[in-house]
Amino acid sequence: MSKTTTFDACPCGGPSLAACCGPFIEGSAIPPTAEALMRSRYTAYTLKNEPYLLATWHPSTRPLESIIDEKEPIRWLGLEVKSALRLRQRKVDLPDDPDSDTVEFVARFKLGGRAHRLHEVSRFLREPDPDTGTPRWYYVDGSFPK
Repeated sequence: MSKTTTFDACPCGGPSLAACCGPFIEGSAIPPTAEALMRSRYTAYTLKNEPYLLATWHPSTRPLESIIDEKEPIRWLGLEVKSALRLRQRKVDLPDDPDSDTVEFVARFKLGGRAHRLHEVSRFLREPDPDTGTPRWYYVDGSFPK
């Protein structure tokens, strides 16, 4: 059984991995929105799929070192996507750019028996894929609200 078929429901909260993030992670589809990319990246973290995470990270901020520690006993517990609309409303004074977006989320996980929360506002850019020229979303970076 492949890593992408081991869940009944998609880790991001979707109905099933095959109908949600699986096609993005396997490369048979491109996430159509920044939120879809963010959800698929969360799912890739739960699957420890470093190649997908690096491929969807903007080249200008992509780390050079490994981002997944196979030995780290992290257990992802769930994802809550905050309203992307709320973020857009906060940016009403900024020029509307269809190739730039932000997604706010809270990811819950357990590490060393302790529960943690990662609350991030992530920035995304849509640019042509260097190999195919097809526009696609890339994760750029994130900030951590208080």
